[in-house]
Amino acid sequence: MPTSMPDIANHTTAQTEGTLDRVGMGNIEMPIMVSAKDEAEKMVSAHIDAFVNLNDAQAKGIHMSRLYLLLDDLSSGNTLNYQSLIELLNEFISSHHDLSDTAYVKFSFDYPMRRKALVSGKLGWRVYPVTIVGKLEKGVFDIELCVDIAYSSTCPCSAALARQLIQKAFTEKFAEQDSVAKEDIHQWLGTSEGIVATPHSQRSIAEIKVKLNESVSSFPITDVVDTVETALQTPVQAAVKREDEQEFARLNGQNLMFCEDAARRVQHAMNLVQGYDDFWVKINHLESLHAHDAVAVTTKGLANGYKA
Repeated sequence: MPTSMPDIANHTTAQTEGTLDRVGMGNIEMPIMVSAKDEAEKMVSAHIDAFVNLNDAQAKGIHMSRLYLLLDDLSSGNTLNYQSLIELLNEFISSHHDLSDTAYVKFSFDYPMRRKALVSGKLGWRVYPVTIVGKLEKGVFDIELCVDIAYSSTCPCSAALARQLIQKAFTEKFAEQDSVAKEDIHQWLGTSEGIVATPHSQRSIAEIKVKLNESVSSFPITDVVDTVETALQTPVQAAVKREDEQEFARLNGQNLMFCEDAARRVQHAMNLVQGYDDFWVKINHLESLHAHDAVAVTTKGLANGYKA
């Protein structure tokens, strides 16, 4: 008959006694089917952190394989949505009922979405980094959705300096003429001499976190993206034709933004959305002029909510 295998975690005590806040696994690679609002269910390649606490000061450790197998069940036979995340956290604790009373799980993945070009209507793929975090502590669930959204920001100060140089070039060009024909000005503006300077712009990232509650079923990834991109007006594009690129240039010129401007735009837009218990916004302008980034952080402003 086969001999039984030793179970060190169950039958030995800790070398040094003490409780632990989190024990588990980090960076688990696993495909997960995700349910997002107004989107077909999609399979994503996720990296997952899974933890419970260790309340028994004398116990050697937790049963990590139980956490992994629960995640594998979700991966192979279920879809990640609000309710299945709640069930997963409950199962983390019930599988360690004698050791743990808090649970934590984090799913990180790139979420693909079809996005339409500005003018031509051409469709292309945009990929948004998404993190979904679930916590269960003392019977209270805390579910958080995080999305990173790329956009373009053009510096208002740089735009003003560029306009000043264009004015100077115009004055020098037509200094000896008492009057200038409209056609001559039109032709001059279409030359590289006429646009002697351009303002600097840069790819920028809006990091958004929202607290969710049981009023949602599928994760509102598209809602968050649409809210932020509409507020900022200059989202990074996918498939583009020349008319889309021209419109993108126009939108950048009409939406000059310091990081403070972008943060206030997003804050205002998020405040108008019902259904988020709280939100946190970090604006990152990845400067093309400076070697550092320009950053602004804002929140919903709840007394016991997110802090900057």
